Amino acid sequence: MKHALLALATLSALSAVAHAEEVVVYSARNEQLIKPLFDAYKKETGVDVKFVTGQEGPLMARLKAEGANTPADILLTVDAGNLWQAAHEGLLKPVQSKVLDVNVPAHLRDPKGQWFGLSVRARTIFFNTHKVKPAQLSSYEDLAEAKWKGKLCLRTSKKVYNQSLVGMMMADIGPVKTERVVRGWVDNLATDVFPDDTKMLEAIAAGQCDVGIANTYYYGRLMEKNPSLPIGIFWANQQGSGTHVNVSGAGVTRYAKNEKGAVRLIEWLSSEKAQNLYADVNMEYPVNRKVNVDPVVAKWGDFKHNYINVAKAGELQAEAVKLMDRAGYR
Repeated sequence: MKHALLALATLSALSAVAHAEEVVVYSARNEQLIKPLFDAYKKETGVDVKFVTGQEGPLMARLKAEGANTPADILLTVDAGNLWQAAHEGLLKPVQSKVLDVNVPAHLRDPKGQWFGLSVRARTIFFNTHKVKPAQLSSYEDLAEAKWKGKLCLRTSKKVYNQSLVGMMMADIGPVKTERVVRGWVDNLATDVFPDDTKMLEAIAAGQCDVGIANTYYYGRLMEKNPSLPIGIFWANQQGSGTHVNVSGAGVTRYAKNEKGAVRLIEWLSSEKAQNLYADVNMEYPVNRKVNVDPVVAKWGDFKHNYINVAKAGELQAEAVKLMDRAGYR
């Protein structure tokens, strides 16, 4: 009898191992950002999170090629433009979650429930503190004025972050005014566009230009390495519609094998428990308003968001790219 019970217990244990739940994530976020989160989730729930990292383009191409055979349950990536594109290409499925509806503000998630923001970043104005006073700054549009001729630095238009900014401007002030602004930016460039935000911010610090536009976390990383750099942050458009914000976020894949498990993981990532782990490690803002901002990020001050739904960044992305091309923004 004892042997029979022991055998039964062993079989039960083996069965439990064989059927241990797992969730598979395709992630355009780096391993060092996501692994601590997934380790914490496994510790709390026992669910094993397997992940594949890569650039968003190849990951989406892989999802498309794999079709119904994909092992991926979740696509995790940066920028609403990429999330919108994934949904538009039929790679994600709509899900309903009261938890996510509460934790993620409406303007930071897909109206159809196909993806949800998990951290917030602002794309705003930075300036050389030796050459510019905050009172001289006001808005993205103002950087197109003649007073900034030969003083502006920008990252290339090829990066989705600038495409999303211009798309959101189109939604906010219309395509005609936006094109006028972008042409003004091009006229005011101090030098060729930069391949990334960090190099552009370093150019501001070096005095190569007076002002530029970048994502907040690049500024945070740079200042952490060298706090004495003469770079200041200015919240754009506070007298108008607010500073452009964007998200990193996630959606459940169309052919997810573990849809319920995928939803539970995304819900957990939006929870108070996980949000600081998720946002603070990259100097971003938590999407969940109940969560305190990292002290380093909090020092930059409060600001008014632009509350246009970030999905517009994706909807208008193709038009934004055409507009920037017409304006000579390379």
